Amino acid sequence: MKRPFFVTIGIICLVIISYAFTGIKDPGYKNLKVLPKNITEQQMDSVMNHFSVSLNVECGFCHVHNVEKDEWDMASDKKKHKLVAREMMTMTNKLNDQYFPYSGKAANLSTALTVTCYTCHNGQKEPVTKPVKVPEQQQHLTDTTKRNG
Repeated sequence: MKRPFFVTIGIICLVIISYAFTGIKDPGYKNLKVLPKNITEQQMDSVMNHFSVSLNVECGFCHVHNVEKDEWDMASDKKKHKLVAREMMTMTNKLNDQYFPYSGKAANLSTALTVTCYTCHNGQKEPVTKPVKVPEQQQHLTDTTKRNG
């Protein structure tokens, strides 16, 4: 009777100890609806940095900061920009899947295209609604190509 009890306790301890040494750190992200649930901290930082640069914004644009407690509530959906960001991520994912099926297997990686936040925002909070003005030197090359083409 004592032997099965100690064997069971031993197995439980072994499982707990082996789990502690696996080194798998769960970042503990909550409320992920578009990003993968198993996203790593490095991947999340990269995505957030991309948003920041593409829209020229900081964390508080989408995330709630409690100044009194100096705490961030990253999971909160109180800010509309976070909800819009999810819609935009879904849209760009659909565009990329439909029109730019780049999965790392493209024959020529230098010609692989994808739509990102920067494609439309160009470092602005609001997407650019007018075509970006072509620099004069580049415009000359474009005109010459049209005449000779």
